[in-house]
Amino acid sequence: MKKNFGKDTLMFPMPVLIVATYDEDGNPNAMNAAWGGIHNTNQIGICLSHDHKTAKNIMLKQAFTVSIADAAHTAECDYLGIASANKVQNKLNKVHFTVTKSQNVDAPIINELPMALECKLVSYDIVSDYLVADIVNVCAEDSVLTAGKIDPAKLKPITYDPVNHKYIQLGEIVGNAFSDGKKFK
Repeated sequence: MKKNFGKDTLMFPMPVLIVATYDEDGNPNAMNAAWGGIHNTNQIGICLSHDHKTAKNIMLKQAFTVSIADAAHTAECDYLGIASANKVQNKLNKVHFTVTKSQNVDAPIINELPMALECKLVSYDIVSDYLVADIVNVCAEDSVLTAGKIDPAKLKPITYDPVNHKYIQLGEIVGNAFSDGKKFK
């Protein structure tokens, strides 16, 4: 028998996304956003409160990047979520992250995180605090590639556990998509 937990924001896995922007003066900023994922083909959707500095920057620049948090940088990525850019300047410097300007959008790419999505804003609903953006490019370091493809075993992405407030590294392969289920045909 299943136990009921009532209405709650629980889903597994919940990716840890690091959203990076430039402000009005060209200063880079980033924040940790746990409530996001693929919205539609070549689009990302993220719940992002309009009072965040990052949301204001996205509205200004109409662009941002989303880096995938990895196990090697868990503490740094966590800090980007607990420190507000409305109160703390140079958050990226505090965690020793550096940036390179994206070639595709007016936003920074965090050099230390090996994978990023470069995004252009499509819509932002201030009532629901939900944004949708087109993914115009995905970039990844050679260090996380196998045979020219992004390898999750090398990327070591982390997921947020909303029940126990922990970060978990995604890991082992348990099956083959579009294949294992064929035995039921």
